[in-house]
Amino acid sequence: MSVKHDPAFWAGRRVLLTGHTGFKGSWLSLWLVQMGAKVTGLSLDADEISLFRQARIDALVDHHVGDIRDIDTVRAVVASADPEVVFHLAAQPLVRLSYEQPVETFATNVQGTVHLLDACRQAPSLRAVVCITSDKAYENREWVWPYRESDPLGGHDPYSASKGAAELVIAAYRRSFFSASNGPQVASVRAGNVIGGGDWAADRLIPDIVRALIAGERPLIRNPASVRPWQHVLEALGGYLLIAEALAAGEAWAADAWNFGPAQDDTRPVEWIADRMTSAWPAPGWDRPERPAGPHEANLLTLDCAKARSALGWRPVWGLDEALGRIVVWHQEHAGGADARTVTYRQLADYRAGFCQSFPGSL
Repeated sequence: MSVKHDPAFWAGRRVLLTGHTGFKGSWLSLWLVQMGAKVTGLSLDADEISLFRQARIDALVDHHVGDIRDIDTVRAVVASADPEVVFHLAAQPLVRLSYEQPVETFATNVQGTVHLLDACRQAPSLRAVVCITSDKAYENREWVWPYRESDPLGGHDPYSASKGAAELVIAAYRRSFFSASNGPQVASVRAGNVIGGGDWAADRLIPDIVRALIAGERPLIRNPASVRPWQHVLEALGGYLLIAEALAAGEAWAADAWNFGPAQDDTRPVEWIADRMTSAWPAPGWDRPERPAGPHEANLLTLDCAKARSALGWRPVWGLDEALGRIVVWHQEHAGGADARTVTYRQLADYRAGFCQSFPGSL
């Protein structure tokens, strides 16, 4: 398959996004709308401070407020949207919150996925379902080797375990209900630590740093030695779009699990990110809290993306330095009064231009 984000494919395409009010869902909504898709969204209401509200995305999509833990709501929205493509992003996305709300985390991430996939069984026009889980779905052994799609699933904390369980649900539905060669195809995609402008989530490294810098404070960095596979949100979303296009074209090989992560030299410790962010702002450095720790969080996790490179020709376009620079620019411009939608669209256009240069013949 040639690497291509094809606006002609998406123009007029009916697309359902769960979790469209979140950070990743907001960027994907804007990208799809820019390509001409007719986007329906189902999600909990957006936070007051969020990219969704700042970019006024509710004016661009068919916006439904609802909870994926309510199967009747899910069925009603799927039926009214009659989607051709579904992206399932709705989730409780935070490790630390999962310790405080384990029941809600499993109900949202596991049972919510069941609700969505079961409703999709009754969608007459459906061609493709892309379920977004996480790199934390793997049984993390804290080793130096990157995880492949065939490695065991698991999870130490409720969030990670819920994502591993969601992967089992997706695989079971794919084999049981979405295996016909002429029917809709289902894939899962795994990425972690996506970063970008407009992320205001609590207890996440980049948003915590940005909030402190805007306030003129020194950021507090909890686990500076932890190593993560950092990448701009558009890198992961670009991979998701490629998988959706392949699924909709009836490519059975795409109905599987996929990793989308950064180049290996962009797998960096938290302190490296903190140094780059504070020096680029500029700001007077960062601090460790007097009492670090808290609940367990993984110290080392990397992804093997050879499958996506081989089958799709996919690879990252923006390195980590470029991604961090884009985040600083986004937040500095927005703090200076620039329109969030305009800034986001401009960065999306820059990314797509870079994609075209990296992959001649793509759009």
